Amino acid sequence: MLRFGAPSTTVTSSTAVTSRVAPTTYSHITFTVSPLLDSQRSSNFCFQQLLSCSSRLNCYRNKATAEAAETMAGSIASPSGSKQALISLSDKKNLDLLATGLQELGYTIVSTGGTASALEKAGISVTKVEELTNFPEMLDGRVKTLHPNVHGGILARRDQSHHMEALDKHNISTFELVVVNLYPFYEKVTSTNGITFDDGIENIDIGGPTMIRAAAKNHKDVLVVVDTEDYPLVLDFLKGNKDDQQYRRKLAWKAFQHVASYDSAVSEWLWKQTAGDKFPPSFTVPLSLKSSLRYGENPHQKAAFYTDSSLSEFNGGGIATAIQHHGKEMSYNNYLDADAAWNCVCEFEKPTCVVVKHTNPCGVASRDDLIEAYRLAVKADPISAFGGIVAFNKEVDEVLARDIREFRSPTDGETRMFYEIVVAPSYSEKGLEILRGKSKTLRILEAKKNSSGKLSLRQVGGGWLAQDSDDLTPEEIKFDVVSKKVPESSQLDDAKFAWLCVKHVKSNAIVIAKNNCMLGMGSGQPNRRESLRIALGKAGDEVKGAALASDAFFPFAWKDAVEEACESGIGVIAEPGGSIRDGDAIECCNKYDVSLVFTGVRHFRH
Repeated sequence: MLRFGAPSTTVTSSTAVTSRVAPTTYSHITFTVSPLLDSQRSSNFCFQQLLSCSSRLNCYRNKATAEAAETMAGSIASPSGSKQALISLSDKKNLDLLATGLQELGYTIVSTGGTASALEKAGISVTKVEELTNFPEMLDGRVKTLHPNVHGGILARRDQSHHMEALDKHNISTFELVVVNLYPFYEKVTSTNGITFDDGIENIDIGGPTMIRAAAKNHKDVLVVVDTEDYPLVLDFLKGNKDDQQYRRKLAWKAFQHVASYDSAVSEWLWKQTAGDKFPPSFTVPLSLKSSLRYGENPHQKAAFYTDSSLSEFNGGGIATAIQHHGKEMSYNNYLDADAAWNCVCEFEKPTCVVVKHTNPCGVASRDDLIEAYRLAVKADPISAFGGIVAFNKEVDEVLARDIREFRSPTDGETRMFYEIVVAPSYSEKGLEILRGKSKTLRILEAKKNSSGKLSLRQVGGGWLAQDSDDLTPEEIKFDVVSKKVPESSQLDDAKFAWLCVKHVKSNAIVIAKNNCMLGMGSGQPNRRESLRIALGKAGDEVKGAALASDAFFPFAWKDAVEEACESGIGVIAEPGGSIRDGDAIECCNKYDVSLVFTGVRHFRH
């Protein structure tokens, strides 16, 4: 989980396992604001000195009272001397298994509302919580367990005699086990039927998180369980009558993560209800561990992959939620490349194929016939395409799958093309069967299109950058002709196609395209002129009359990139404009009778 806070100062981090509503595994990284840090450090130092003195006295006193406290703890476990379990569940999966196991172990089960009713229907003996509190449920269920008779029994430390004396004085029994999960807030607010603000508020759990946090804090004496999948292991643990503090800590950590993830969903939802700024003063991103990876970008780097469980990502599509139908497990670099290919191919409405290598599209083509688009995309740079990622924005059927399996490299007509990944929105049954036969290692992914309007996050040392995703389409901008020569309709279409491609190429980026097909691209060069030369080299003789798109303006024109492009035979250039030397670029294009259009939109990609 990532929590972003503004303004700055302290950073705390931990790695944990938890869930959104039904717990799964999470990573938790928290960035918090602490303006009082320096004064706290000073106070903590003094406090530690006092503790060091008092601890010497405590060690003698505790030794004298330990046996008495232990005897008292056993006598207050419950009125009958049996152990007690408190169960309050929204998700009642495996409840009968848990309750039956606890009864067999001699536990008295205390429960609330619907959980108590479910236990009674299953024939399980249950004590309703109001029998402990001597107070009825009230305020439409808002107050059920918020009572000293409940929380005293959870929070009392068994090794502290005065805690046990307080329980004895007020006739409060201890709980040895607390099993709670929370109202399905996430499911409610993401429901396709929608939810009113008042209904959303009523689905915010109060008593549940309070019990979970109390039990997790006192995990040395109280086992806390928030995950229905943990029931069998918990029962085995209890049967063994073990005192495994590491296991208890793991469940406590999982419990706090469960609540933290839940609270992050509530916080995100409430911020959206305020119609506040897109960038709140602080926010939390819940991350769920999807898989441990063999390694990171390089073998010496450990790595893992997490999915984003934010409300904003619900049904948001993307590679993180893709289904893998076949092949080796995904690697760190596989995820990066597949994401780049999928994001690019989803930009196009016509049937399109994109080939990516090292996150850069080295081939892109749109055609009514997807097989033709595939072959043209590979042809753009067959050497780079070998070992790359192939993405389609339409279903892969039997005919296309067979072509992918058998297609030979355009460089020699013999070498069968090899790919790391194929990704598409769907596959026919036969198409999937054929692709599986291409290679045991070929990863076949089925993904949903990324939704627009997402927040883009990127880490830098000690912080994170947040921005809108670059979702602009050619239909949303104006291609302003600034040269004397007006581009033909087909040339303008090529310019728009190249403009869509170049936004996915690392800066400095140049793309040359014609007839809805990338002919060449230059990427990642420190100067734009070198990127141009790389793109021209790949395009070869096909550059005549083609469109060129640049991710940013040209700082120089004469005897530089613009003039070189014009001399090569480029028919139209699309660039953002905005340079103090835009006039030079216009004059240069006019001299060579080349069309020049300004988009007013830059596409830097770092």
